[in-house]
Amino acid sequence: MSTQTTSRQVRLLQGNEACADAAIAAGCRFFAGYPISPSSEIAEYLSTLLPRVGGRFIQMEDEIAAMGAILGAAVTGVKAMTATSGPGYSLKQENIGYAIMAEIPCVIVNVMRGGPSTGLPTSPAQADVMQARWGTHGDHPAVALAPASVREVYEETIRAFNIAERYRIPVTLLVDEIIAHMRERVVVPDPSQIVLWERPRPTVAPEQYLPYGDTPSGVPPMADFGTGYRYHVTGLYHDPRGLPKDSPEVVDGVLRRLMRKIEQGIPEIQKYEEEGLLHATIGVIAYGSAARSAKAAIRVAQERGLRIGLLRPLTLWPFPEAAVRSLAERVRHIIVPEMNLGQLVLEVERVVAGRCPVHRVNRVTGEPIPPDEILAKIQELTAA
Repeated sequence: MSTQTTSRQVRLLQGNEACADAAIAAGCRFFAGYPISPSSEIAEYLSTLLPRVGGRFIQMEDEIAAMGAILGAAVTGVKAMTATSGPGYSLKQENIGYAIMAEIPCVIVNVMRGGPSTGLPTSPAQADVMQARWGTHGDHPAVALAPASVREVYEETIRAFNIAERYRIPVTLLVDEIIAHMRERVVVPDPSQIVLWERPRPTVAPEQYLPYGDTPSGVPPMADFGTGYRYHVTGLYHDPRGLPKDSPEVVDGVLRRLMRKIEQGIPEIQKYEEEGLLHATIGVIAYGSAARSAKAAIRVAQERGLRIGLLRPLTLWPFPEAAVRSLAERVRHIIVPEMNLGQLVLEVERVVAGRCPVHRVNRVTGEPIPPDEILAKIQELTAA
């Protein structure tokens, strides 16, 4: 028997537990957070796991402080994470904007629940999709990932750290409550099989270092505080040394570089799944737990001889425009089921641009979308 086979572990994991385990495997060594349903198990697990690997766990006084704490840890060179839900995610937005401007890598896990306000603390929703894109003010890049199984929670947590580190950007993992609290069989890989990306670090002497200088990738090297490299960190527009500047040329250059580094990284960042689309006349675009219901509905429809397929984005932001545009050119209808009143569907409609009709299946009751509702929409469109 091979070493690779014997070193793997097959475990029955809860989604939140898988997230915590994967964070450790990704090299996370600092977590700051504040208890909030339905994400609290992530903090609970990490409070036990981090000390075992030399890491640090701290419960902060509120969500704003928790976000600030992980940014402080990250600039020292540590991989850092926090976890929250909708109301806490709202409170973190100012510091998320700071992380984008100061290019501080970190991971924010948002276990989504119903809102607005306190809403439905223990019920599922997909209510924070647009907040993940435009929650903080100003033009800015954003990366958000949406797993649909416990296994994918494990994989996408590691990928979130990889993207955050390589591109010096906060990355949001959007997990709806169903995925966070269900238990599924997960094959946990041996650590030697996990590929980790690290942040770019300077190769020049401290006196030559430009913490925000441009590079071909758009991502400047990041020195760890405490290693002899001194530089200014600010949320203001700044020159390559980090010193505040407000000239039009500097402002334009900084913002365009922040956007460019993610646009150039789309081939690495973008991830989606396609099933049954080769001869499909109807395409379903779904993510998270809604995609699980969509798959069940599609299986029944296909058994009835209907030509239906699924496009499932695991990367919600940057939005998979090319894949959606290609789908719109091949099918007669697109269906978008979401546990909200229509968020990602707005991007679908924008990209489809009238190439075919886009139909919504929405639920905001604190319950998952049943496959029957998606199947009913499929039957309605095929009968028309």
